[in-house]
Amino acid sequence: MQIVEKAGEDARKRSAVTTDLPNGGTFSTCDAWVPVPSASAAATFDVERVRADFPILSRQIGGHALAYLDNGASAQKPLCVIETLNRYYREHHANIHRGVHRLGEEATSAYEHARESVARFLNAASSRECVFTRGTTESVNLVAATWGRANLREGDEILLSTMEHHANIVPWQEVAAQTGAGIRVLPLLPDGSLDIEAFHKSLSPRVKLLAITHASNVLGTVNPVRELAAAAHEVGARVFVDGAQSAAHFPVDVRALDVDFFAFSSHKVCGPTGVGVLYGKAEILNAMPPYQFGGDMIRVVDFSGTTYREIPERFEAGTPSIADAIALGVALDYITSLRPGAMHHEESLLRRATDALSAIPGLRILGTASEKVAVLSFVMDKVHPLDAGTLLDADGIAVRTGHHCAMPLMKTLGLQGTIRASFAFYNTHEEVDRLAASLRRIRGMF
Repeated sequence: MQIVEKAGEDARKRSAVTTDLPNGGTFSTCDAWVPVPSASAAATFDVERVRADFPILSRQIGGHALAYLDNGASAQKPLCVIETLNRYYREHHANIHRGVHRLGEEATSAYEHARESVARFLNAASSRECVFTRGTTESVNLVAATWGRANLREGDEILLSTMEHHANIVPWQEVAAQTGAGIRVLPLLPDGSLDIEAFHKSLSPRVKLLAITHASNVLGTVNPVRELAAAAHEVGARVFVDGAQSAAHFPVDVRALDVDFFAFSSHKVCGPTGVGVLYGKAEILNAMPPYQFGGDMIRVVDFSGTTYREIPERFEAGTPSIADAIALGVALDYITSLRPGAMHHEESLLRRATDALSAIPGLRILGTASEKVAVLSFVMDKVHPLDAGTLLDADGIAVRTGHHCAMPLMKTLGLQGTIRASFAFYNTHEEVDRLAASLRRIRGMF
């Protein structure tokens, strides 16, 4: 991966502070804030070396080493991300795009460089197709409130799937109520995969939008987005993809997928909280009305009327989360530098966990589709998920319990909630074994 430095000549003359990456490359904390992986980075993966880059993983919980298996909710942060935030606020902070002084230019350069990192990460045609938001949830709301209100009419249909997160359901319900459009829900097969036959039968000229998750946060199921998008486009529908779970686990190529919108959150890809990305095809974004008003999204203001800037500034009203966006760019370059080794490691974790948990009497895994990210949701006979989560925590193991913001899916499954273990590239086989051993002990208590 070739990284293009965007800092000015004066910045290049200043000495950069560098930190070794787990893959043998270096990370610059100077103006560009980008990891520079070694040529052989993708060929090797040393999980213990990677773990050393995550300070929180050395914590003890109740006398036990922390086994953090709640990555589907939020991933931990590497030192390069933490140090980027620190250095930005110590040495470079200023508001962006409007200042002509040195700090303003440095902050603007780093912020826009982060946008270019996002574009590389998604293989977008242009960085201007990448809008910084507060996260996936705001990205969905942005599209629903702008594209949805402008394009949906009474009698139109929005296709959703049973496995959707609340954030990819409720905004579409609201815009449907406002416009008179209807919502159709695509069913699942017993293994937790999408019923593709039902999907194709649901398509008609009435369908104006397919809003679908790329990977389920509960079942781990990876949907065949490219196939779905192609079929939806044949009937004239737009395609919105919730990539909150997929972006963390495997490369995303929005041009190959040919989706109209794609959203993901920083905190799930080892970046800071409070920032995320909405990708949209340029011609669609340019035709959408603004979402919020004020600040940097305005071109000319007069009491007789106001004109707005082009994308992406058109959708970034006010002062953005500058430091967090810069650190997100660092996080994306960091995890990209670890692939494909990190991906193979996650696959091995999922296989080991699936085998180990399947062997526990009375434990049932939900979601057994052939294409999955490293997420395991399960229930145990006679053991309430909350009790299991509390007892696992006593062993230093962090998992998620409850409905996982997917209540319609839980209703379909006939459950109130599940226990969910979600893995990241910094987890280990030993942590998987600890999880299985602890669950066996808990099973024997009931």
